[in-house]
Amino acid sequence: MPAKGDHEARRADVAEAVWRVLATRGFGGLTMRAVATELGASTGLLTHYFRSKRDLVRYANEIAAERTDTRPLLEADEPGLAALRMTLVNVLSLNADSVAMNRVWVSFWDAALDDESLSEAQRARYERWRGRIQACVVEAQARGELPAAANPEDVAVQAAAFTHGLVVQALFDPERLPPDRQLALVDDFLAGLTGRR
Repeated sequence: MPAKGDHEARRADVAEAVWRVLATRGFGGLTMRAVATELGASTGLLTHYFRSKRDLVRYANEIAAERTDTRPLLEADEPGLAALRMTLVNVLSLNADSVAMNRVWVSFWDAALDDESLSEAQRARYERWRGRIQACVVEAQARGELPAAANPEDVAVQAAAFTHGLVVQALFDPERLPPDRQLALVDDFLAGLTGRR
């Protein structure tokens, strides 16, 4: 076990190793052995940090959430439809970092379905994301950019479902869905919401 003074530094090394395993193998490939190999350490060392695979998975979820919440985001020049577009674009697989992040989250869905606390964390995450989308929809309606009669909550659900569907397709078929096509599809989706397609 590392010296007490090295504990936080070692935990940061463990976090990086966990992230690399998640990004390349997903939650299904997240094992003590895989993390230990990535870290260049023994599985015995990891047992000082995690008592079980479940502890490791929960820690991995914390890392994924922290990385997602602290990543740099594209900002819209104005509220409303432009902000809605950026809220969707920020989720797409447009570069190596966002591809890795999306691989992690998509693989996490399986783990979350089998663990109530992880499932609750995922539900809360979706609620927050849909809330941000819904706020953009309301602003766009106030600006006359989206039909006032549309239900903002329904539009938020549709936009989230569309975007995550696109994310999954792009992960499995990146040749057919490169970044420029993903962006064009988002623009087409938004044009459909405005009724100007």
